[in-house]
Amino acid sequence: MKINKWFAVGFGIVISLVFLWFAFRNLNPAEVWEQIQQVNVGWLIAGALVYFIAVTIISLRWRFLLRSTQPVPLTTLIPLVLIGYMGNNLYPFRSGEILRVILLQRNSGIPVARAATTVIIERVFDGLVMLTFIAVSLLFVDVQVTQIRSIAMVATPIFLTAVVVFFVLAAQPNLLRRILHIMGRILPSRIHTIMTRLADEVIEGFQALRSPADLAGAVICSYGSWMVEAVVYWMVSLAFGLDVGYPVMLLTVGVVNLAGLIPASPGQIGVFEFFVSLVLVAMLVPEAEAHAYALVVHVVIWLPVTLAGFAFLVRQGLGWGAVTHARELEKAAG
Repeated sequence: MKINKWFAVGFGIVISLVFLWFAFRNLNPAEVWEQIQQVNVGWLIAGALVYFIAVTIISLRWRFLLRSTQPVPLTTLIPLVLIGYMGNNLYPFRSGEILRVILLQRNSGIPVARAATTVIIERVFDGLVMLTFIAVSLLFVDVQVTQIRSIAMVATPIFLTAVVVFFVLAAQPNLLRRILHIMGRILPSRIHTIMTRLADEVIEGFQALRSPADLAGAVICSYGSWMVEAVVYWMVSLAFGLDVGYPVMLLTVGVVNLAGLIPASPGQIGVFEFFVSLVLVAMLVPEAEAHAYALVVHVVIWLPVTLAGFAFLVRQGLGWGAVTHARELEKAAG
């Protein structure tokens, strides 16, 4: 791993440690462990199973985004999405996203740049869903937390700008080609040829945004998948006997996932626990219980899909080396 990558990994770990310190600095570990011991395991198992429904809906969304260029069976996409989750949970640099795009090219022949474009569209849709969750839940939940407002203020212009750019490029596919044609006057011919070819694949990746049916399917699946994930959060709250409603869980999901913009270690360790407990404490949940909940819900949404993703990776004939060398595989595929 190069020095700049080591620096990025180290920086992410430091960020995670800082957030872990802020989250647990005033807590008695024995109190947190006591809360975890009292949890209803049945609700946790049920929540973990429901989480796979959310993964299936996310896979269906990817199918809608790919369908305009090349239909791919849902049974092919679900394992790749799980592999993506596993890679993102265990290794930095969003290696899981790279790996599922490479495997899609290997298994279905879809070019890396085209598939990667659909993945970027997914992330933008996710950001808009999170902003919606925060806005809607605050209509039902009376909570005043400065950090929530700050996250929303930072994220809103980022995702809205991305949406505008995407739809402009989808509506005017030749715009990107014209921009590259102008740049070609100052670039070497070989680089210009590569960029033109790349632009064609990116434009193909925007095809779903030009199809009303595929766009509607992707948007519905975006909201549906995250609403199901909020159900998982709510089920874990029932395991703890927390007196909070579903709108609080929508708010928690929105805040935690927008906080993913903060560079941290794989799996958002530290950042996740800090923001989950932040919302719950603001809802007058005792600190020890809020932090125990944050730790457990993180395990519920992290461990099962990570294990399933690694199992599917092995079935693809690959091992851990495919995750750690995802960048090199991406270059080779390109």
